[in-house]
Amino acid sequence: MRIIVFGATGNTGRRALEQGCKMGHEMTAFVRNSEKFYGQQGECPAKHVKVIEDDIINPVSVGEALSHQDAAIIAAGHAGQGDEFVRLADNIISQCEINPSFSGRVWVMGGAGLLDIPYTDLIGNNLPGFPPEYKNHNRNFERLLQSELDWSIMCPGTMIDSIEPPASVHLHVTTEILPISIPKTIKELSEVDIAGYLFSRLQELEVAYDDVVKCMLDHIELGGPFKRKRVGLAYQSEIPVC
Repeated sequence: MRIIVFGATGNTGRRALEQGCKMGHEMTAFVRNSEKFYGQQGECPAKHVKVIEDDIINPVSVGEALSHQDAAIIAAGHAGQGDEFVRLADNIISQCEINPSFSGRVWVMGGAGLLDIPYTDLIGNNLPGFPPEYKNHNRNFERLLQSELDWSIMCPGTMIDSIEPPASVHLHVTTEILPISIPKTIKELSEVDIAGYLFSRLQELEVAYDDVVKCMLDHIELGGPFKRKRVGLAYQSEIPVC
């Protein structure tokens, strides 16, 4: 497949390029700084990637870059950038929608706070004590809900460089809800107490960047099981790999 990665010099984007190349995909990197890209990738991996250096907020450049691509991974920016983060996601999504030669498959990066908390009608990002900038992920999610694209939003917890779990531990993948077990009694707690409970279990939501990227690339085709879904990841014992 032909896959374009926006934010290709970030922790998630550069791993998406590396894994995508190894899987035999035709990868394109959309970057703001090509020197940084080549410094990260090295000469050998980089020669297998088409590189576009431009402004991600420029709709013309983004639209042209999307032409004849089968899928896009939006890993650019971070929630702490505020309105700029929302604008860049909206620009890419909008260009995906109007480009007639783009297939329509999109992965967008979110966070675990976007996932439903079982037995409640709440998500973490709306709870007291959660960083207010996380709500910028909410805005991107709301934008996707307005779109007819074949999108998925990846919602990991804290991402780390690597992890070597025991053989009995597997990657557990969920749609829409948090990927850790939650007691039914949580519905009896106040929002403040629910937030405190979730903070106490944040370590259980740590997941390696490589596993996040592998999940996206394993589900990069149109019409897959994660179409128009929020996706959560966690390591759990005695649960088969999704």
